Amino acid sequence: MIPRIIENQLKIHLFEGRALILYGARRVGKTTLTQTILSQYPGKKPKYINCELVANKQALEIHDPSQLKNFIGDSELVALDEAQNIEGIGRTIKIIVDAYPNIQIIATGSSSFELANKTAESMAGRMYTFMLYPFSVGEIEQGKGYGEIESRLENLLRFGSYPEVIDQTEDVARRRLDELISTYLYKDVLTFSGMKNSKLIVNLLQLLALQIGSEVSYNELATTLGIDRLTVIKYIDLLEQSFIVFTLRTLSRNPRNEISKSVKIYFYDLGIRNSLIQAYNPMGIRTDVGALWENFCIVERRKLVKYLPLHRNTYFWRTYDQKEIDYIEEHDNIFEGFEFKWGVHDKQFKVPQKFTDMYKHSTVKRIDKSNYWQFLLPNLVKEKEMKIKA
Repeated sequence: MIPRIIENQLKIHLFEGRALILYGARRVGKTTLTQTILSQYPGKKPKYINCELVANKQALEIHDPSQLKNFIGDSELVALDEAQNIEGIGRTIKIIVDAYPNIQIIATGSSSFELANKTAESMAGRMYTFMLYPFSVGEIEQGKGYGEIESRLENLLRFGSYPEVIDQTEDVARRRLDELISTYLYKDVLTFSGMKNSKLIVNLLQLLALQIGSEVSYNELATTLGIDRLTVIKYIDLLEQSFIVFTLRTLSRNPRNEISKSVKIYFYDLGIRNSLIQAYNPMGIRTDVGALWENFCIVERRKLVKYLPLHRNTYFWRTYDQKEIDYIEEHDNIFEGFEFKWGVHDKQFKVPQKFTDMYKHSTVKRIDKSNYWQFLLPNLVKEKEMKIKA
């Protein structure tokens, strides 16, 4: 089993009088992680509660301290799995934290609709939040060297890194991804949007899958789908809150020259993206390899920034005369730009002069197959530097 990076971060904050909230898409390993943590504290009489079961749901929706305590029993470590299913979950957790500070709650959620919206106000100062993604390259590497990622790179681009998919044969990986989409992927979106079937969501995701790496037009999506622009925005927001896609916005401090209102939309997992459009072909015969590489580098960097954690604002950049940079991180008034190229021998990237003129103290670096590990596995860079100094 591949250890998860945030396991130790979660354990550091146990028994501090605050609930731990763990977000992540369905099937990324939240249940496995929480049960692993529970198993390490037998003296706390750990209790796992599946909040999708009706009996558990009803018991946790009674906002009476004594009745909640009777339901929990003498456990001092309680996992509420898929807690967004509990009506008034924020109030439930608040009551337990306030009335029984010796009880540690770990609540997981596959969507941030209810869990985030209803805990934010009532749980101020009473919780820590964490995010779990499909396996990151840092979790896969874990001391084995970047050759471990190199040997898996094409599979990661084709089949993604969901726990139930990684290390499987091609046939098994494809079947499990297709099952994941048909069974789990839209469950929360359909529940909270009130939709009866997933056809519109599937069509929207397929259109987004074909546009990774490109700017997305809400108006064009609306026209193609036969719905209005605001509905498109609403559904994309629901997909973001279900951790299926995420949005990257433009950096614009000079509206006369820079595009200011465009967005790019990427997938948290490329296996999901490829399954949506049934595009599993090897890299050597694909026409979308550049877009896949861009999505891969950005989402893996996103995981890294979240897990370390680093404090970064993220953007892409483009001018009206088509000068662009794929991805930018801002921190401490410094702008670091990155341009992603799959081929090591592709045409050399030329840094846009307009960008360096506009943003002083900025840098732009090309990321390709020869150096991506420096961008996504900085711990290896530090180890190499320490060896050189020694």
